[in-house]
Amino acid sequence: MKMLTSEITKLLDRLYNLRGSESVVLAKMEKEKITATETKERTTSEKATLQSEIENLTEEERVLAEEGEKLLTTLSRIKTEDFKTVLTKLNVDFNPERLSEDVNRMLPKTIERVQNEKDAASKKLVQVETDLNTAIATIEELGIRKDEALEDQRRLNEYFDLALSGNINITRDSITSLLEKFDFNEDEQREAAKLMMFPEDALFEYENRLKNQSGKSISEVFAEAKDAYQNNDEGEEKSSLSPKDNLINLLTELGFDYLDFTANDIDKILANYNETDLRKNVEIAHSHDMKLDFFVDNVELLYDKELDEKIKKLIEIGKEPFDIYLNPNILMKYDINGLDEAVMRLQNSGLDPKIVPLIAY
Repeated sequence: MKMLTSEITKLLDRLYNLRGSESVVLAKMEKEKITATETKERTTSEKATLQSEIENLTEEERVLAEEGEKLLTTLSRIKTEDFKTVLTKLNVDFNPERLSEDVNRMLPKTIERVQNEKDAASKKLVQVETDLNTAIATIEELGIRKDEALEDQRRLNEYFDLALSGNINITRDSITSLLEKFDFNEDEQREAAKLMMFPEDALFEYENRLKNQSGKSISEVFAEAKDAYQNNDEGEEKSSLSPKDNLINLLTELGFDYLDFTANDIDKILANYNETDLRKNVEIAHSHDMKLDFFVDNVELLYDKELDEKIKKLIEIGKEPFDIYLNPNILMKYDINGLDEAVMRLQNSGLDPKIVPLIAY
């Protein structure tokens, strides 16, 4: 039985954090949403300002070019001699030609400066619009991600509630694939799956510690989790290893990964448990080069007392062990008498049992 070590406690702390409103996953999304919302508001304002600035600069550029052209045209028509007396008497230094030269020299540079300001504002507008669109997309994406995260959290709470009620029937792959979404590494996924599939190892103790500390367990707060696991008689003496522990140790010894079996599978084996039969059937499979997943997918064959006879019967009629490995349903479907009768029916019908596919039996 696995004890509640500091490492396991840390793992459960992370898992329990993910179960509530203070989940680091949800908190991170909320922080990202706040940042994206602030960016959206800022860039929306900047966009409006820049658009107005570009509009004003465009108009200024147009007016400068238009008025400059008119001024040059007007100056070209003025002759100083026509105003010689008045300019002399008033002592006014008016030289249309020199003024035209100044306008021709200064106007293009002024227009160019306005164009540069407009180009800079336009470039900045492109970046601001990109930031704005990114912020909008991020907010939309976070909405979708949050829905997914809440669904993942719901499933995680469901798994924990089932585990704490002693009624979990979830495969290891279902648990590990869920935990992968929460960025647990493979070792952490595997360890967490063990804790949920076999909660008596450490999960119950962790839950009890929480309850003693706060008066109410996390699972009760989240979903009024069942506490049927506490219904064992307190005065009942338990051995250091339960039947389930002994079975898990045996499966491990024989080369199985016990997490490949569901809780229901374990219960089935326990209900029909005979260590001698189990060891014998595994040895039979090995002798025919059958992989252990032969039993994982067909758990009843582990405690089938007639397994050896049925395999021998099929080999006797010409079937290859690999063919039997690929078609275990034939072993599940018949006892030895039923298999004998099925073979006889084929033979009486003039068929060669060796040729008839096992799936057709």
